[in-house]
Amino acid sequence: MSKNTGDNYRKGAVTGRTQFERPDGKYQKRDERTGHFMEVKQSEGAFKGVAKEPDGRDTKKSPESK
Repeated sequence: MSKNTGDNYRKGAVTGRTQFERPDGKYQKRDERTGHFMEVKQSEGAFKGVAKEPDGRDTKKSPESK
C-alpha cells in the first residue's frame, strides 16, 4: 500500500490507478479496473506515485492482465 510520509514523497506506488494529462494541462486519474475517471489535480504537476498512461505495464488490476 502506498503512503504519504509527510516529507514531500510517497512510499510505494499507487496500484490500480493511472493518470493522464488532459488537454487543459491538468492531470486526471483513471481506475484501471473499471476505466472510470477519478479526481482531477488542481495544483501544478502530476500525482505522486501514480503511473502515467500509457505506461506499458500490465498490473494485476488492469483489464489486459485478466
